[in-house]
Amino acid sequence: MTSPEKSFFEDDHWCYACGTENHQGLQLKFEHSQKGQLSSTVIFSKQHQGFKGVVHGGMLAVVLDDIMVNLAWHEKYRVVTGELTLRLKRPAKIGEALSLLAWFSRIDSKIIYLESSVKNPKGDVVATAKASCVILTSQSQA
Repeated sequence: MTSPEKSFFEDDHWCYACGTENHQGLQLKFEHSQKGQLSSTVIFSKQHQGFKGVVHGGMLAVVLDDIMVNLAWHEKYRVVTGELTLRLKRPAKIGEALSLLAWFSRIDSKIIYLESSVKNPKGDVVATAKASCVILTSQSQA
């Protein structure tokens, strides 16, 4: 992915995952209590189902991507996802409170590498993700 223009990406608060204006979205709330980490909790409903009673894997990809990009933005790096890899480890149940966590794995001059996980209420890892995020042009750190 070539480095995108910073001016092309504007937050109008309608993101499906975390947008406060999108009342049909997930409206994730983030906790940034430690530098280099971001956490959140999500409860998926039946409309997010794949198989009966199981969260669709694409929904897990959405929240993991979102928490990783938001970690970078919380720490003043303006990025967009260039590559996302998801590993589904076990089914996530509809209606369960799932814990999300994201952290940096490496920061280079043009790309930031992040990792994230989803855990169920028992603490079992449900899914993990890795992302390569491209730093938007005209800034190195806002």
